[in-house]
Amino acid sequence: MMPEIQHYVLFPNHDNAMRLYRELKKLGVRAVIAPTPRSASKCCGVSLMAERKDLETIQKTAEDKRIEILKIAEVKKDFNPRRDRYC
Repeated sequence: MMPEIQHYVLFPNHDNAMRLYRELKKLGVRAVIAPTPRSASKCCGVSLMAERKDLETIQKTAEDKRIEILKIAEVKKDFNPRRDRYC
């Protein structure tokens, strides 16, 4: 089974992430504010996680609203069910 891929929109700063998030909400595009995975970037700690089907709309919205994005990163989902277990 292939690992699931998650898509993260990366920004130079927190303000750009929040501005794009608000614009996407107005359009009904689902995006989740998420910490930027260190495997994707060591820049701004905030990113938007989105579905592949919405990436074109996200890029166009960012361009239309003049919101700078650094890149869209594909990251393998790395879920560890034992994380934060102490027993």
